Amino acid sequence: MLTKPASSTTITLWNGREIPRLGMGCWAIGGPFFAGDTPLGWGDVDDDESVEAINRAIELGIRFFDTASNYGAGHSEEVLGRAIGNRGEIVIATKFGFATDPETKQATGAFADDAFIRRSIETSLRRLKRDRLDLLQFHINDFPAEQSDAVFDTLEALRAEGKIDAFGWSTDSPDRAARHAGRQGYVSVQHTMNVFEAVPEMVALIEKEGLISINRGPLAMGLLTGKFTADKAVGARDVRGAALDWMVYFKGGRMAPEFAARLDAVRDLLTSGGRTLTQGALAWLWARSPRTLPIPGFRTVAQVEENVGALEKGPLSADAMAGIDAALAGV
Repeated sequence: MLTKPASSTTITLWNGREIPRLGMGCWAIGGPFFAGDTPLGWGDVDDDESVEAINRAIELGIRFFDTASNYGAGHSEEVLGRAIGNRGEIVIATKFGFATDPETKQATGAFADDAFIRRSIETSLRRLKRDRLDLLQFHINDFPAEQSDAVFDTLEALRAEGKIDAFGWSTDSPDRAARHAGRQGYVSVQHTMNVFEAVPEMVALIEKEGLISINRGPLAMGLLTGKFTADKAVGARDVRGAALDWMVYFKGGRMAPEFAARLDAVRDLLTSGGRTLTQGALAWLWARSPRTLPIPGFRTVAQVEENVGALEKGPLSADAMAGIDAALAGV
């Protein structure tokens, strides 16, 4: 196990438990799934390798894993269930809202009614081999705020019934995130955040309400790992090659030129203190707010070890953060 993280890289959860301020995002290990011919996964996976990587993360002290009922049409939850099961010391966060067919690996729609939520929870519990869900998140980013009250009424009821311990919303809208902040059991917002997207309004809301900021896309879908060049394309079954409105970091399966320029501007600052580029991107998030909990994706033991290695180096310095702000302003 790595050296115990400093207080700057730990966070206290809603249940009083202190854990390292780093989770593992499990979208990629779900494998392929599709909307018609459009890929929604990150390509083919080796389940044995995924389980080995999960076990290595746990061995190194990681206690938070984030998935969703639709990743790989449920396969991500199944892999986590196989690797972790009902181990009480591990926190599993999952999401609901998007239906998929596990046989065809096709997305079949978005739903948020009470009956669907309850069916989705039972399916997630079975796949994850859990008695109760630690954190259940509403996955529909742009769901109308005024219609979401019934959704969170159901989540409150499920918490009272003992099916879930806490709940949150996966949304990039501060207004949506704020709507349910006063509810008992509402503890987190999952949202895009990385060096290229500082989202100050969302951060201010989360800090004001004492919520947990679960950072998806902390590595900008791989750009902040440094492994992509202008000529390197993703695989044919990789979501980063899909023509989706929200796919800003990649165009036509290759790194978007405007982000390549931004990366060049901050590379040296992110790799200060002996960090890899990946570790610098995570360190930026820890320096940005004490409420952040980044969830970088992974598929291999090596990726897990690099991610976890960032904890020993801690947050970026104030000087490095100011330098990054200035460098990005000049691009």
